[in-house]
Amino acid sequence: MTIEYEAVIGLEVHAQLLTESKAFSSSSTNFGDHPNSNTDPVTLGLPGTLPVLNEKLVQYSVKMGLATNCKIRNRCGFARKNYFYPDLPKGYQVSQHEDPICYDGYVEIELDGEKKRIGITRIHMEEDSGKSIHDLDVDTLLDFNRAGVPLIEIVSEPEIRSSKEAYQYLTQMKQILLYLGISTGNMEEGALRCDANVSVMPKGSTVFGTKTEVKNLNSFRNVEKAIEFEIARQIELIESGGKVIQETRMWDGSKNQTLPMRTKETARDYRYFPEPDLPLLNLSDEFIDNIKSQLPELPLARKYRFVEQYSIPEYDAGVLVEDKELADFYENACELLENKNSKTYKLVSNWVMTEVLRLRSENNTTISELNIPDFVIPEIVSLIENGDISGKIAKEIFPEAIKNNKSPKQIVDEKGLKQVSDTGLIDELAKKLVEENPDEVEKYKAGRTRVVGFFVGQIMKETKGKANPQIVTDTVKKYLDN
Repeated sequence: MTIEYEAVIGLEVHAQLLTESKAFSSSSTNFGDHPNSNTDPVTLGLPGTLPVLNEKLVQYSVKMGLATNCKIRNRCGFARKNYFYPDLPKGYQVSQHEDPICYDGYVEIELDGEKKRIGITRIHMEEDSGKSIHDLDVDTLLDFNRAGVPLIEIVSEPEIRSSKEAYQYLTQMKQILLYLGISTGNMEEGALRCDANVSVMPKGSTVFGTKTEVKNLNSFRNVEKAIEFEIARQIELIESGGKVIQETRMWDGSKNQTLPMRTKETARDYRYFPEPDLPLLNLSDEFIDNIKSQLPELPLARKYRFVEQYSIPEYDAGVLVEDKELADFYENACELLENKNSKTYKLVSNWVMTEVLRLRSENNTTISELNIPDFVIPEIVSLIENGDISGKIAKEIFPEAIKNNKSPKQIVDEKGLKQVSDTGLIDELAKKLVEENPDEVEKYKAGRTRVVGFFVGQIMKETKGKANPQIVTDTVKKYLDN
């Protein structure tokens, strides 16, 4: 009998926080500075130094906890996590162990139109380690700029059942971090890192299999690929009579496979004990409520509101809310519309998702850095809706309006680009052309409907491209169908 398996996946997401100074010292957290320029005696663990907790680390951790429906501890402490790597200058990492600041939360994800709730076990505060550099043609180098940078670790419940769910969960996490403004979420710079705990079990079983932890996942796609590979590897191993061992594996993107690194450490291996140099943290209800009052509308909630308020498709809303700046830009454009209705809201959505995103991609920049004047898209949409210009003309004047900070309506007037919507003139031209081209009319009546394009083209040529194409098409068909 063939056994069907299902995956059990839990994700550990580390997010660097956007603070100006480190978790327990005043050193800068600026990315890209000269190696080892952002260090100090506290970061390096020199004798006689004492850590001082960065208040922003606490605020941002609580903010993320509230945004992911977690409970917040009013009283919690720090612990020393002991391990000996060259990039850990103190020989231990200040983290949290038994009493994380946030716990028992959840986020909702969407997959194939269905919602699923993924539990959050805990979110705890900690400091980052330094960086070992192995890829130069010299001995291993150490850069301690990253050491001590504030982190939160977000640990999910093992409730993810596929690589696609994992991808959606990570997407949701990154969007929340960006909406809160507490992390860049940039995986290339190491601001967002993910480890995946993967196991398999017979479908319908309640007993989890032995898990492996997969590291070195530097993109969402690699997370997806690594999970898929690991699921297949474990199933093949079990079915061939082997046994999955608890270990840490690394993802090799060049070979598209996971490779063993070391046996998996347990909490006991780290010899956790309370951090003696930091007092217990006491958070008042007032402190927590104040942060709660500052929470923005989160991406999934905003998506549902866009669908409801602007009557746009779920796909459009999903694209728009991926980037908070993009969603803000869309909403601002809708507010400035001359006529506010479902048609114009959809037109704005089309323009943002095509022309604005194209410009962002071509310039490799952010929405705000494109410096698109607020009035440009609302005016263009109004011109299209009123039949004053075609979509083609709109695309032609769009770059000029941005470059010169100029009103699209003014450009249309100055260049005489306004469409001819005079139905009398168009009717006269269509009637004349049909009468003068009986052969083409016969082709149309014989089923060659493309002939319509010939007549439309002639009228557009006659009006120097200014005739309203829709009116022209409708008028031509009226005479051809008689």
